[in-house]
Amino acid sequence: MVLFRFLTSLFVLLIPLHIHAVLINKINISGLETVSRGSVLSYLAIEVNEDLNPDLLPSLKQNLLQKDLFKDISVSIDNNELNINVVENPTIKYFEINGFKDDEVINSEIVEKIILNFNLSAGQVFAPDNLKKLIDNLKFLYQEKAFYNTLINLKQTIDDKNRIGIELNINEGDRALIQSFNIIGNNFYTNKDILDNFNIGLPDFYLMNFFTKKDHFSKKELNAGIQKITNKYLESGFLDFKVSNIEIKHIKEVNKLDMTIFIEEGIQYKVANVQFSGNLLGFSHRKLREQIQLEDNEIFQRKKILQGVSKIQKLYNDLGYLYADVKSSVTTRKNSDKLSITISIEPDSLIFINRINISGNTTTQDDVIRRQLKLNEGEVYSKEAIDESINKIKRLGYFSDVKYEFKRHQLDFDKVDMFIEVTETKTGELSIGLSHSNSTGASITAGISQNNILGTGNTLKASFSNSDALEQTSIYFMNPHINNSKHKISYGVFSKNLDAGNLDASSYILSEGGVNFGYGIPMSSSSEIFSEIIASKVDLTCGVSLRLVEEIAQCSSNDELDLSLSFAYSSNTLNDFYFATDGTKNSLKTIISLPLGDFKYYQIEASHKNYTPIFNNKTFKFSSRLNYGSGYGDKDLPFFKRYYEGGNSSVRGFDFNSLGAKYASTDKPKGGELSLVSSLGIASGLQFLGLANENMRISAFMDAGTISEKSSDFSLNSIRVSSGVEFSWLTPIGPLGLNYAVPLVKESTDKTSSFNFVLGSTF
Repeated sequence: MVLFRFLTSLFVLLIPLHIHAVLINKINISGLETVSRGSVLSYLAIEVNEDLNPDLLPSLKQNLLQKDLFKDISVSIDNNELNINVVENPTIKYFEINGFKDDEVINSEIVEKIILNFNLSAGQVFAPDNLKKLIDNLKFLYQEKAFYNTLINLKQTIDDKNRIGIELNINEGDRALIQSFNIIGNNFYTNKDILDNFNIGLPDFYLMNFFTKKDHFSKKELNAGIQKITNKYLESGFLDFKVSNIEIKHIKEVNKLDMTIFIEEGIQYKVANVQFSGNLLGFSHRKLREQIQLEDNEIFQRKKILQGVSKIQKLYNDLGYLYADVKSSVTTRKNSDKLSITISIEPDSLIFINRINISGNTTTQDDVIRRQLKLNEGEVYSKEAIDESINKIKRLGYFSDVKYEFKRHQLDFDKVDMFIEVTETKTGELSIGLSHSNSTGASITAGISQNNILGTGNTLKASFSNSDALEQTSIYFMNPHINNSKHKISYGVFSKNLDAGNLDASSYILSEGGVNFGYGIPMSSSSEIFSEIIASKVDLTCGVSLRLVEEIAQCSSNDELDLSLSFAYSSNTLNDFYFATDGTKNSLKTIISLPLGDFKYYQIEASHKNYTPIFNNKTFKFSSRLNYGSGYGDKDLPFFKRYYEGGNSSVRGFDFNSLGAKYASTDKPKGGELSLVSSLGIASGLQFLGLANENMRISAFMDAGTISEKSSDFSLNSIRVSSGVEFSWLTPIGPLGLNYAVPLVKESTDKTSSFNFVLGSTF
């Protein structure tokens, strides 16, 4: 019965529409100049031979006006014909915004984007509403930066072809500067503690404020500061903290701003307990609780909770649960400063690696990359294994960038495809030319050096150089993966003629030629042991100055055969080859001359590098190396095996090889049995200079080092210290370094060199 009444009522309502409807036989459109008839017809809700109720004409007109193509429209029905007369909006001939000062509020680039976003570019149909919105947007931008007196004058001209030219002339006026900035409602933190989080506020002293412009108001900087103080309070356990009000008063007479921020600190909460819910997959409460570095009754710290959640997430990721969902929530207690923390865990499904896709390696073979992976297709996903695999690829030094991502399989949700994208860098060079070095003098060089020959991952180096100090020829080959156990083999031949007198060292000439063979075995994914035997024939000719001092015994001996065996242990967990930001690199090497040879000596060389990420994407580096050598069997360490320090790879700011004791007759460095060099520094990208180039770094450093002629002579008083800055750039021809260092601890007799240039440097 109800349905019958509804249908009857609907029928009665529709009868008038049908009675007044007019059958449209033709549609006439007049006034079109640039807009096509087809475009207008597409906007109409009526076609020829359809009924149209005259009462709908106003809505039809309004629908056409909304298209921003017309500034006036008349619509009528006459003799079953629909008549539409339009007056088109003009076409934009040009649109200009003038009078603004670049980068004060807007600049040319922003202006272009604004004009484009509001559809006011030349050639587009002019819509007055868009112009109004653009002007309102400009006013808003100026208000946001306290330009309260900005005037925007509009000039429009229309030619006889219905084209409009638009000019906006901006008179910016002066910015209202901050004269007071107050915080009301704080008890836990002082005003200074809070205001230091804002980049705006009371002006710095005149010269500094010229650069910082701290008294220049910006809504963006205000909001950023509010977010910082909110985070500051949340990190200290004030979960109810809020900014209740912000007052900004513009004093028109002096065009100044008085700012006041009202805050409510609330309660500082402590941790009552930490609970875990969901599917823990066998992890004990104790194991999970260890990941949250907050004790019961300790002040709540959001940062530690987030870090703990991340650690728990990693535990499940390492088990293969890539999409494990770990969330934290807090429950406060009424009239109490205690809260409960609940960590909910939903592991999702166990994930397997479906396919591994590698791209970007135009030279390097897939196998060279794949053999660095600790996971293969079909195996269970592990974040730890993935992270180590990517770091191993980076440590190869073949790529300037390595990226990866996972995509869940569309059909099998328990599988993911892994996509690795590499960007190859220069791993070798063919060179013929002239060069000059502050360490070896002018030289002629020729050679080939390829760390990734033919993309196989093998290393081949063949070189010849001839300088004032050194003539050297060598051929070296290394295969880092000769079998499925990832063993390494190397071999080569070499010869050199060294005139140490031209090398800022002792006065002697050394001619040496020999062969070397090495073999390495991996101990883990990031460490190996390597052994090498070197056999060479040595021809030593001493200068007059050496024949007059303690080296006379070695100069007059008939020792020729140098046969040495070395054992080295190395580990490397750095996350990049050139610009590491995390990890360590350690090495310990022992070299001993074998009794079958004529020389009797041993050497121990140890080095350590550590990179730690710190605030604002900066990296802290500490490195140190200790070298020690001595003789055995009633023989001394050959003086040409001594260590020298000073220069780019040592204590920067001092001349190459210049540290340590000197020969009285020549003032040349003697070198020493013991050397110790340490360095610390902080490196950063160049984002703060507006250069977001991942291949550039700048660092501040401090070096310290010393040489002891005899190990028993070691003294802290002989340590030299320098400090400076270095710029490093991974160029298409290899890494480049420029550094400027100033000696801080030196003696008047030391030779210094403040500015240095080097190819092949890394931070």
